[in-house]
Amino acid sequence: MSRPAGDFDYETHGTGYATQRRSDPRFEAKVHEALGDARTILNVGAGAGSYEPTDRHVIAIEPSPAMRAQRPAHRVPAIHGIAEALPLDDQSVDASMATITLHQWGDFRKGLAEMRRVTRGRVVLLTFDGDALDRFWLAAYVPELIVVERRRYPKIDAICAALGGAIVSELPIPIDCVDGFTEAYYARPERFLDPAVRLSQSAWGFLSGDVRDRFVSTLDDDLRSGQWNERYGDWRTRPFFEGSLRLICSQ
Repeated sequence: MSRPAGDFDYETHGTGYATQRRSDPRFEAKVHEALGDARTILNVGAGAGSYEPTDRHVIAIEPSPAMRAQRPAHRVPAIHGIAEALPLDDQSVDASMATITLHQWGDFRKGLAEMRRVTRGRVVLLTFDGDALDRFWLAAYVPELIVVERRRYPKIDAICAALGGAIVSELPIPIDCVDGFTEAYYARPERFLDPAVRLSQSAWGFLSGDVRDRFVSTLDDDLRSGQWNERYGDWRTRPFFEGSLRLICSQ
């Protein structure tokens, strides 16, 4: 492909996702439960394969060669394709899923209509609520990131409307979350000083180098001086953070 299928260039910036963005078992259980008893499952924007069931027949769709190349051997190979033009017949799968990818699609309404077209049963999404992003202490350090992410994430109501109705559940984020999206490190601020962590979170790619450098320098100084702990130290012991992560299931 001559240009990215979505809003982020994974060919240039997508290395390390398979290592940093692993399936968290608690979220994985919720996704699999939402899929019900479906035996054939479509995974749209499948990436490196996070949250895919291994005990059912999965069809994985992923437009980025770099992401397809990171899929481990126990995952099915991914087919090249985009959400807005799924290469499947009408009602050809029992259920479909899309996890932490919706905000990267060119036209989320068209993509969801395609998922609904090819799916006989449930459509399950894992995404973020842009209206809840400022619950995170990170908003005080790099408000530019919140502005960028809020612009990228479709409104939850708009997603539900595009699906013809859905049930929305808030998913509290555990303190030891292993899927390295930004809110996963609410209790581990030092992790944001690691370039590999930031490289596996697409939001940072939309900020200027000056903004990123300012954030890293300020956070590092505050951690060394103890100022971060004075302001946010109680976050280190919170077992869960009720942030912006949402599970959406269309029956």
